[in-house]
Amino acid sequence: MKATPYKKILITFFALGSWLVVISQQYPDSLLRYLEIAAKNNPAVLQKFTGYQAALQRIPQVGSLPDPQLSLGVFLKPMELVSGNQVADIRLMQMFPWFGVLKSAKDEMSLMANAKFELFRDAKLQVFYDVQRTWYELYKVQKDISISEKNIEILKIIERLALVRFKAASPMQIGSMGTSTGGSGLADIFRIQIEAGDLENKIALLKNQQNTIMAQFNTYLNRPVTSQVFTAEILTRDSLGLSLIFVSDSMLANNPMLGMLEFEKQSLEARKKMVTRMGYPMVGLGLNYSLISKNAMSTSSMNGKDMIMPMVTVTLPIYRKKYNAMQTEADLLKTATSRNYQATANSLQTEYYQAVQLYQDAQRRVKLYENQYQLASKSLDLILKSFSTSSSGLTDVLRVRQQTLDYELKQVEAVADLNTSIAWLKRLMAFSQIK
Repeated sequence: MKATPYKKILITFFALGSWLVVISQQYPDSLLRYLEIAAKNNPAVLQKFTGYQAALQRIPQVGSLPDPQLSLGVFLKPMELVSGNQVADIRLMQMFPWFGVLKSAKDEMSLMANAKFELFRDAKLQVFYDVQRTWYELYKVQKDISISEKNIEILKIIERLALVRFKAASPMQIGSMGTSTGGSGLADIFRIQIEAGDLENKIALLKNQQNTIMAQFNTYLNRPVTSQVFTAEILTRDSLGLSLIFVSDSMLANNPMLGMLEFEKQSLEARKKMVTRMGYPMVGLGLNYSLISKNAMSTSSMNGKDMIMPMVTVTLPIYRKKYNAMQTEADLLKTATSRNYQATANSLQTEYYQAVQLYQDAQRRVKLYENQYQLASKSLDLILKSFSTSSSGLTDVLRVRQQTLDYELKQVEAVADLNTSIAWLKRLMAFSQIK
C-alpha cells in the first residue's frame, strides 16, 4: 500500500528529527549554543536583569498611601467630665496626598523600571557581540595555527625534494655548498630548516594567544576559563540581509541606550508633575474615640456614653523654597538627559560608520583574497613540479608557497572580519537571534 501524504510527512519529520539529533551530538557546541549559554549565565546580564526586577518593586512602594496613624492615651486617673469619667482616648488618622501625586510617582517608577530594562537589553546585546567577536578571533588564531602546521608539512616536502636534488648533484656541485644559480645544495636545506623553526615558534606563540582568547571567551559564558571552545572547520560567510540605510534608521529607533534615555526623560516629566502636586496641601481624615465610664454623681443623660469625633487635618505647605527647588531640579535633570541623548546618538553614528567601514572593507577583501588564493595555489602546484625536475629554484618555491598560505590566511581573516562587522551592525540596531 502506498503511504498517505500524512504518513509521508510524518516519516520525513522523524527522519529530520533523527538527523538533527545526530548533528547535535556530533557538534554539541556552536556559536548559537554559546550565545544561549551567555544569555543565561553571564553575570553582567544577570546583574542588569536583577536591577530591573528590583526597580519594579519600587512601583508599589511609591503608589501606596502613607501608613495610618493610631494613637492611644490612657488616663492613670480618670478625668471627671459632666457626662462621666474619661478613661482613654483613641485616635486614628489617615493622610491623603493631593490628587495625582501617587499616580505621578507610580509613573515615574514605572518609567525608571523601563529604563532599567533597556540597560538589561544593552548588556545582553553587548555580551552577544563580545561572544561573537571573540569566537571569530579564536577562529582566526586556530586557522593560523592550522595553516602554519600545513606550511611546515609543505616545507618538509620541499626539504625532501631539495635533499633528492642535492644527492643527485655532481661532486663539483656538492663542493659548491649550494651557491649555484638554482639554489640547490645544503644551503637550500638549511634555509628550509630555518623557516620550519620560525614556524614552530610562531605556532607556540599562537597557541598561547589561543589560550588567552579562550579564557576571555569562557568568562563571557561564566564557566571555567580552561573549558574547551569549539569553532567551525569552515566559517560560513554571514549576510546582513538589510540595506545600510535601514540599519542606520533602525539603530536610532531601537538602540537600547537611546531607549533608556528616552524613558529617563519621561520619568523626569512624571517627577515634575509629582513634586508640583506635592506643593499642594495634604488632607487627613480620622476619628477620635473617647472611652467614658459612668460617674455616680452625674445626672446627665450622656453619663457613661463614649464619644466619637470625626477629624480633618490639612497640611500648610507655606515654605515654597524646597518645592520650587525640586521642580527646578527636575527641569535641569531633564535638560541633562536630553543632551546625553544627543551625545549618545552622535556616538552611535560614529560607531555605525566605523562598523560600515569594516563591513565594506571585509567584503572587498573576501572577493580579492578568494581570487588571489586560487591563483597562488595553481602557481604553487606548477612551481613544485618544476622544482622536482630541477627547473625552478628554491627561492621561487618558497616565495610562491608563502604567498599561497598568506592569501589563505587573509581569506579566513576577511570572512571572520565580515561576520564580525555584521554582528557589530546588528548589535547597533539591537537585533539578536537570541531573545
